[in-house]
Amino acid sequence: MEVKILFFGMLKDALGRASETLPLPEGAMVGDVLRHYANAVPKMKDLLPSLAVSVNQQYAGPEVRLRQNDEIGLLPPVSGGAETQVASVSLVREKIDSASICERIKAPEDGAVVAFDGIVRDNTRGRRTLYLDYEAYEGMAQKQMEDLRCEALERFKVREILIQHRLGRLEIGETSVLIVVASAHRGPAFDACRWLIDTLKRTVPIWKKEYFEDGAVWADGEPFPAEIPTGGRTRTENSASK
Repeated sequence: MEVKILFFGMLKDALGRASETLPLPEGAMVGDVLRHYANAVPKMKDLLPSLAVSVNQQYAGPEVRLRQNDEIGLLPPVSGGAETQVASVSLVREKIDSASICERIKAPEDGAVVAFDGIVRDNTRGRRTLYLDYEAYEGMAQKQMEDLRCEALERFKVREILIQHRLGRLEIGETSVLIVVASAHRGPAFDACRWLIDTLKRTVPIWKKEYFEDGAVWADGEPFPAEIPTGGRTRTENSASK
């Protein structure tokens, strides 16, 4: 069988390529992939202990069995430290530093920076909230947010947009989603920020589970826009409704 191997960050630079196809015997596991590169690429051997591995956009351990056409990512440690750049769009599991991100987006040509800072409140519909847990279809959510950012840049003619969304457990008062828009004028910045959060909440596959003293529930989602097919609507019906 064959699988696709993806290289990122320092690995891509070290190997001089972003991906390659790797033939493997039937029944091979993630550990076999790691052993292959440890033997075949000497300069990768010292890096392997620090790498994470994903299989089809999910983290995977050495014991995970592989199948034909699986996509395996070899992932160096993610960027950290005070001097790193903030990605334009990202799903994160660490706390979002809203003030720092708002400061770092500024440029001399900007006349306005507008931010939506969505935070975890301590109650929902009269019930005391203990904490929240967010999960996402990560590959799709990342792409959807990137598409929204590109559309907003074009639609509102703003200079820059940053979007971060937390995943995992969030405590009361922590930021769940941050959208920051920088522009020469305040009007387009406000408009872009409002459109982005409203559209993100309706279209990006991210789900919220709310934990209370007496149980937990998945938060009710907003209906999908008419242009997105669902189990109760076909594409033809969606088009006819416009």
